Amino acid sequence: MSEINIPGATGDKPGVRRSKKLSTRVDLTPMVDLGFLLITFFIFTTTISDPRVTDLIMPKDSKDSTNVGLSNALTVIPLKEDKVFYYHGELTDALKGSCYGITNYSIREGLGEIVRKKQAALDRVKPGNRKELLLMIKPTPESNYQNLINVLDEVMINGVKRYAIMDITSYEQEVAVNKSSGK
Repeated sequence: MSEINIPGATGDKPGVRRSKKLSTRVDLTPMVDLGFLLITFFIFTTTISDPRVTDLIMPKDSKDSTNVGLSNALTVIPLKEDKVFYYHGELTDALKGSCYGITNYSIREGLGEIVRKKQAALDRVKPGNRKELLLMIKPTPESNYQNLINVLDEVMINGVKRYAIMDITSYEQEVAVNKSSGK
């Protein structure tokens, strides 16, 4: 790293000592190597940790509505306390036929499993029909932003191509809150 040069002792007179002048020379090569390693490390880690953004495609405002087959529709209503109310098709028909439920965001029995079961049911009707699934997301005012992000994560994980974030009706909110509280 550094080096001290000591010249040999030369003197004409015996017994007289001269003060020795030391010359220091610092070798900066290891420091430069370390600097380049750190720069390389930080450049590499910042390119890996780029945040990813989900594309959200919004439809044009129009008075026309899109008709969706009821067998292809799954409605998800994020509630407070990380609960999710879901139903298949139309709400009144789902309540009559017990095609609804309350779940959470857990890995095994959560919302992802409900979406995968719906996709599998659509594939049993016609192979490749899972692309026709329309997931309607209707957050309640009591749910927080993290709940909506959790639902959108499940959309991305399960490869749902068609989904919509919609306003919840007062009837849907009343039913969802009542069913989640056990009424």
